[in-house]
Amino acid sequence: MDLKLVPNAEPTPSERAALDEVLGEPTSGWEGGARSVGAEGNTAAGGHSARARRHLLLPALWALQERIGWISPGGLNEICRRLTIPPADAYGVASFYALLALEPRPARVVHVCDDIACRCHGAQDLVAQVEERFGPEGELSDDGSTTWYRSPCLGQCDRAPAALVSVAGEEPLERAQAPVAADAVLALLAGGKPAPSPSAPLPQAGDPALRLLRRVGVVDPSSIDDYRAHGGYAALRRAFELGPAGVLREVSDSKLLGRGGAAFPTGVKWEAVAKQPARPHYLICNADESEPGTFKDRAVLEGDPFAVVEAMTIAAHATGCERGYVYLRGEYPEARHALEHALEQARERGFLGDDVMGEGFAFDVEIRRGAGAYICGEETAIFESIEGRRGEPRNKPPFPVEVGLFGKPTVVNNVETLVNVLDVVLGSGPSFAEVGTEGSTGTKLLCVSGHVARPGTYEVPFGATLREILDLAGGVPGGRALQAVLMGGAAGGFLGPDDLDVALTFEGVREAGTTLGSGVVLVLDETIDLPRLLMRIAGFFRDESCGQCVPCRVGTVRQEESLARLLAGEPRGGVERELALIAEVGQCMRDASICGLGQTASSAVESAIRRLHVFQEGAA
Repeated sequence: MDLKLVPNAEPTPSERAALDEVLGEPTSGWEGGARSVGAEGNTAAGGHSARARRHLLLPALWALQERIGWISPGGLNEICRRLTIPPADAYGVASFYALLALEPRPARVVHVCDDIACRCHGAQDLVAQVEERFGPEGELSDDGSTTWYRSPCLGQCDRAPAALVSVAGEEPLERAQAPVAADAVLALLAGGKPAPSPSAPLPQAGDPALRLLRRVGVVDPSSIDDYRAHGGYAALRRAFELGPAGVLREVSDSKLLGRGGAAFPTGVKWEAVAKQPARPHYLICNADESEPGTFKDRAVLEGDPFAVVEAMTIAAHATGCERGYVYLRGEYPEARHALEHALEQARERGFLGDDVMGEGFAFDVEIRRGAGAYICGEETAIFESIEGRRGEPRNKPPFPVEVGLFGKPTVVNNVETLVNVLDVVLGSGPSFAEVGTEGSTGTKLLCVSGHVARPGTYEVPFGATLREILDLAGGVPGGRALQAVLMGGAAGGFLGPDDLDVALTFEGVREAGTTLGSGVVLVLDETIDLPRLLMRIAGFFRDESCGQCVPCRVGTVRQEESLARLLAGEPRGGVERELALIAEVGQCMRDASICGLGQTASSAVESAIRRLHVFQEGAA
């Protein structure tokens, strides 16, 4: 390919070294290495061999971002040269992700969350203090070494308000800071040392009824020996005894539904991939939980990473997958380190590799780090991201079980779904189905945050009521009144104080006109300005729309504009007409958007208008 690179832009030695760590050293002059002489120097390998390395684009972009704090024209040129990618194509990918910078940026950056859960704990005041004492977002410190930016949800809602500090260099540092105060943010901007990684005790730690969380806070997450001493890898051994067909039978009998929001039967998905003749098969653990208010998968990844690795290995054995990927959200540095260590130990002990547990089964797992794109939680957008493209969802059919990652049959499950499989295999499918209800079997992880006394990740059997969850979390503190509960996150819906006896099952919340979604239970007391919270949700979807399809790209903007007019007291044609416009735009997005982002972008806004009567005369 005749690449037209950016003129007069070459990488620095440091940038070259960073890329060599990901791509290997150049093998020819065409890749930036020593140029051969004679006929050999006038030919270059390309075609299939060049395209086969396209999947390294996002890791290469991350390598530059972590080394110097941004992706320079010279660094981007070098990536394009090494991977044979047109610069405009690579630029389009890099500009898609919020955590990657294409303009000069200091090595130290602090991202301050101002999303819905953190707003319940003073994030707006925190941001206002930083703006007053340091300057607006993007402003440099006096020596030009630091800056800060507002951020959507960082997945630290149980210990809000939160920030994320990133320091680029040869030994890059990234660390969550939660809870954080304005003085701590200002100290970070002054070059101060980040506080240790946050930790919040599991509210139910030690409860013998726990299943998915039974090891979190009990087992050393860095020790495979401690994991095995608490029952680890017994499920994988049982899976080998059952064989792939036996595991598939148990998963189907368990009636396990996906926990990522779609609630698709896990057994149906696994069987569909297992029977596909095309090879290889791929497995993806979707750990890109970017839904505002969600953090349950982070709790499992940080507190019980070996369980995720073991569950992935069982899934791969049952479905014939040779390779697995964990697509991990970029804002989870602690989870990434825990998982990297777990994968390393699993390989050393023979639980991953060419001959897992001596059973002749070959399987390994690679972490692929997201870069700040909510849309990449959609399964086909994950494929595009891993393959080195913009994370834009694909049209279906074909479905991932037939044509998925790299065009091959692919299993995609989220973290919570996978760790359920351990109990399914250790016991049996029917015994697993005895917990919960007929249509919602097993237990559910809930992300309880906002105005509650004890926020955190909770595990309850399906069928528990919302009232019981609020009681577990200590209720609304300070004697304040409950205003509403947002279920399922920004893509979910609101329940009011009169809805606390709704059963938390897939069928129960559906009947109540809301969703469990990703497990968000965001509690809002009477002090929350609900119309402005809706404006923040609308702004989130406008920012996160990938822009591929018109209904979502335009609809999310129009929704935000309508809310802005209502907030300003300047509705177009009156309040009722403006509300009708919001409903019409929402219906258009539901009917015509390619993926779930557009289809649910108006859900929370419309539910607040319909159930809580926001913006309507007489609303609270």
